[in-house]
Formats: sequence, C-alpha cells, structure tokens
Amino acid sequence: MKMLKKSLCALLCLIMLVSLCAQSFSAAQEGTTPRRISVTVNGDPTSSRGLCWYTDVKSASLAEFYTNALLTGEPISVTSSEATEWEGAYMHKLTVTGLEAGVTYYYRVGDGTNWSEVGTFRTDDGDASVKFIAVADVQASSLENFEKGADTLRAAFRTMPDADFVANCGDFTNDSTNEEWDYYDQAFAQMNLASTLVPVAGNHDGLGVWHWFDNMFNLDTSESVQTLNGVNYSFDYGNAHFAVLNTNDILSISDAQIQWLKNDMNSTSKDWKIVFMHKSPYTLGKDGKWPDALYLQDALAAACDEVNVDLVMSGHDHMYLRTKPLTGNAVSEDGTVYVLAGTAGSKRYEIRSFLGDTFLQTEFIDALAVQKNGYGNYWNGKNWHSKSDTNIGGCFNCISIDGGTLTLKAYILADAKDENGNDVITNVDTYSVTKAVGENQSSFEGDNSTGELDFYTGAVTSFGSLAAYTLTSWLPKFFSILPEILRVYIKFGTF
Repeated sequence: MKMLKKSLCALLCLIMLVSLCAQSFSAAQEGTTPRRISVTVNGDPTSSRGLCWYTDVKSASLAEFYTNALLTGEPISVTSSEATEWEGAYMHKLTVTGLEAGVTYYYRVGDGTNWSEVGTFRTDDGDASVKFIAVADVQASSLENFEKGADTLRAAFRTMPDADFVANCGDFTNDSTNEEWDYYDQAFAQMNLASTLVPVAGNHDGLGVWHWFDNMFNLDTSESVQTLNGVNYSFDYGNAHFAVLNTNDILSISDAQIQWLKNDMNSTSKDWKIVFMHKSPYTLGKDGKWPDALYLQDALAAACDEVNVDLVMSGHDHMYLRTKPLTGNAVSEDGTVYVLAGTAGSKRYEIRSFLGDTFLQTEFIDALAVQKNGYGNYWNGKNWHSKSDTNIGGCFNCISIDGGTLTLKAYILADAKDENGNDVITNVDTYSVTKAVGENQSSFEGDNSTGELDFYTGAVTSFGSLAAYTLTSWLPKFFSILPEILRVYIKFGTF
C-alpha cells in the first residue's frame, strides 16, 4: 500500500511538472507570437516593403518571403538586430529589398521558431496604372468601434479587391494607448496581413503622444523633417508620385516641410502628383473654424499650385467633401482637387453652416456628404440640413489611375442593413479627370533632407507665419461670424 501511495505521489508530481512545463512553454509561445503586423510602402514599391510587428517578450526578428502560398522553395530571408522595447512590448522592424516587380509574395515574420500567420502583398509592376483605397479617422476607443471601422475597410476591399495599397489619412486610434492599438490590431489584423499600407499621421496619433506613429509602422524616414509626432515621406506607384505629409508639424505644417514637398514634387517626372495628409484645408466640419487647419489654405495650397499637384486627400473633420479644382484659392479648370475622405469609423460631424462663404466659399464645393446623430445631412446648394438616410455609415474612397485618366469614387457603407440582412453600399460621389501624359519633367535633384538645426531654426519663422495668419486673416473673420456661431450653438448644440 505504501509503495502504491508513493507511486501515485510520484505520478502526480510528474503530471504537475509536465503541466507546469507545458504552461511555461505555452507562455513562451504566446510571448513571442507576432502581433500588430503591418506592411508599408518603404522605398521603391516595385522591389521593397517595410514590416513592423510587436512581441510581448524580447525575441529575434526574422522575415521570410515566398512566391507561393505553401511557403515552399528557397525564401528571401531578412533578419534584423535585437527588438526595441516600446511601452512595455518589443518592436521589430525589417525592410526587405530586391523583390521582383509585379509579383505576389507570401510572407511570415517571427523569431525563426514561432511564426505569424502567412500574409501577402503584390509589388508594383511599374506600368501606367495604380488602384488604391483611401480611408480616414477610425479614431476609436472601444473594440466595438474599431470593428465598425474594419467593416468599412472590408467593404472597400469588396468594392476594389485589386487595390494596390490602402492610404489611411490618420487618427488610427483616439488616445494612442497600448489598449487601443491592440484593439486596432484585433479588428484590422487580417486586412493588414493581406495588403500594403500607406499610413498618415493624424493629430490623435502624434500630438502629445510622441513617437507612437513612427513606432507603429516601418516607414522611410530618410527625408522626414522630424519623427517626433509623425513622418513625411514619398514614393512612386504606377505613373503617379505620392507625398505623405505630417500636419502635426508646428500644429499645422512647417516651412521646412513645405519646402520638402516642393522639392519632392519637382523631383518626379511621373504624370500624376498626389498628396496625403491629415488636416484638411477645405472643410465645413468643427475643425474648419480654427487657424491650424485653415492656415493650410495659404501655406499648403500655394505650394500645391506651384508644383501642380492634382489631388490632395485628407481627414480630420469626419465628413466627405470634394472641392472643384482650385488654384490660388479660386476655381480653376487645371487646379488641385481637395478631398476630405470622410470617416471610416462611427464618430461623425455635422456641417457648420457658419463656415460657408467665410472660411470656405460654397462655390468651391463639388460634393458633400455628412452624417451625425442618426441622420445624414448634406449641402444640396440651398439647404444646409437636407437629409438622406443612405448617408449614414462609414465612408471609403476607391481611386484608380489608368494612363491619363484618374477616377475617384466615394462610398458609404450604411449602418443599417437591408431587409435581407445584407450590407448596403452607396456610391455618393464620382469624379473623373483626364490629362495629357508624358509632359511632366523633373526639375530638382539633390539632397532633400532637413537638418535638425535647419528645422528648429525654421520653426521660428513657421510659427511666425502661422501667428501672422491667425492675427491678420483668421481672427477678423472669426469675430465677424461669432454671433452666428453662438446662434447655431444655442439652436443646434453644435460648435
């Protein structure tokens, strides 16, 4: 009997030991499992990509790239130095180069033992076409609201399944905390694994939450004027050149970044010139009454005029608005079109009618769709509070360039499903423009980086320009409409 008891005790101890070892192994596995995985444009999209991911414990950084979904054959392998600790987790960044143009790649990231799920992307084939999706302002705090934003992007992929990349015009989260970025990852992980991202820094991603944006994505920072609150960078895709701006710079945009944009756009011979940014120069939303965004009508618009930018896409004000082509803040057939991309999330703004013909001339507006408080309102040219139920939902944009033709289509995924429980997707705006190709010539060569001393020295004049605009242009207009602002606030509760 004693022997039996001893044997049973030994067996129980062995079972407990195996169980503890299994739990320990499981914990190690969990701690080294890659999460927050993103693939971004970084360098030449025909041959390179930037990858970023996180693990809970420190581990090696390795990525493998295959040309088939079964991950057979000899992979392209990339390794990096040790992971970097950031806010209680470990950040891994790798940049892969030497890829072939026009090839679909399948990849996985990990430490060589513990791997992520398999992701995929396709390199640019270098022809005269490109397709992309543009969204903005998920700006969620709860998992539920992140999932609503993810539903919008899924609808965008169903509408344009062959999109080359997704441009997110900023405010990925509301407070840029670990919890919110984890919620973002839970909601968007599968789409991020299967696409290339072009991220734009929003104010909720950069102002007061230093370095979060740069640490969430692997971007080309070689020409960025600074990386404290965002990143500015550029790339070619198809026959278009894209510049991504950081409007957290001096609360708006610095002279250094304006000069960078002009040099960057003058350095390309591509047919189309497109800018992504967060804050919008032309808006009827609640942020359209403050000088930081409105200053862009002077500083940025003048630069876009000078270098012949075709399209500017932005976020920040949670509505959809497209201007007519503008040059010198006036309607012009060959000017720049500004698109406020709407919100992919559930936080939406009403129209501020007092901004009409003060900070935004209504004759500039070519399309407008807004949702708030259970209704959709839009400007129909006469009535600021027209309603349309089809306007209530998450907004996304599908843009295609084919040679000399650019087409933009804006859609809303309705919050309510139809009687059969199916999604309702409404095309709320279509814009198309054709231009001659092969005529653009580059006129700038050389170093387009900004030295630290130059940036901080230039910041003084940048703040001076913003202050001068505020005092001489913004303030008189603001005081002139203050009675109307108060009336609208009293009557409608909006400010």
